[in-house]
Amino acid sequence: MTDDIEARIARVAFDAQGLTPAIIQQYDTGEVLMLGWMDAEALRRTLTSGRVTFWSRSRQEYWRKGDTSGHAQFVKGARLDCDGDALLITVDQVGAACHTGDRTCFDADDLTPAVGER
Repeated sequence: MTDDIEARIARVAFDAQGLTPAIIQQYDTGEVLMLGWMDAEALRRTLTSGRVTFWSRSRQEYWRKGDTSGHAQFVKGARLDCDGDALLITVDQVGAACHTGDRTCFDADDLTPAVGER
C-alpha cells in the first residue's frame, strides 16, 4: 500500500517551495470551505489518516484541522486537477472551517463582480 500512496503523491506537481494548493469542499453540499497548502508529507498524512493535514507557510509546521479548535475535517475524497498542480479534498466538516469562526473562508469579502450572461 505504501508504494501505491507514493505513486499517487508522485503525480502531484509541487511548486518550487514543494507545495500545492488544496481546495477543501464539503462532500455532500459542494460548499467550498477553504484553501490550504500541502507538501508531500501533508498529502501523505491526509491520504492515510482520514483527517486533513496542511503545511503552514507562516509557522513552517504541519497542522491538522481541528486538533486545537475541535473543527475537524474528515476526508471523504481526494482528487488531482488536470495539470496535477492543485488538489480538491472533499470532507465532512465539523464546525467552522475558517479560523475566524465562519463556516467557510469565503463568507466575508464579496467582491461584487459584474455578473455575466450566457
